[in-house]
Amino acid sequence: MVSNHCKLAVKEELKKLGLHFIVVDLGEIEIMEDITPEQREQLKIALLNSGFELMDDKRAVMIERIINVIIDMVQHTTGIIKVNFSDYLSEKLNHDYTYLSNMFSEVKGITIQQFIIIHKVEKIKELLIYDELNLTEISYKLNYSSVAHLSNQFKKITGLTPTHFKQLKDKRRIPIEEIGNQK
Repeated sequence: MVSNHCKLAVKEELKKLGLHFIVVDLGEIEIMEDITPEQREQLKIALLNSGFELMDDKRAVMIERIINVIIDMVQHTTGIIKVNFSDYLSEKLNHDYTYLSNMFSEVKGITIQQFIIIHKVEKIKELLIYDELNLTEISYKLNYSSVAHLSNQFKKITGLTPTHFKQLKDKRRIPIEEIGNQK
């Protein structure tokens, strides 16, 4: 789940099945009652019909949690994060960063750092399209050390400078749920 719309859709499916939830968050559901295998199967089918997946594999769940922390960080960052991202991720997920990083790379085929950069570039595209911030403001908002650093990463990923991208009529963005899935 990557948006409030997704969370609402999942809540609706839970209500239809008569399940009471404590938490419905990005990639996570906490249900009040113990559910039967039949209810679990019904939930799995209902979620699949809505375009979601019920994950049982612990590795897949952890990968989803890593992705959600990254999405939250990139989408809701306002200024400089005071701690190194690897420390932040380790603290948020209560696991060693090396363990998380190795698992992520093995499953997704890219590093966590590459995934963050790709995600940040998509956020830069969004901010350029909205045209509310200049490059210096975008650079600060997304914790880049400089506009040059932002521009270099943007060009490596897109093949375009941010200024050239802004001038394009057909501005292509990758949907959040597809980031990191282009092998």
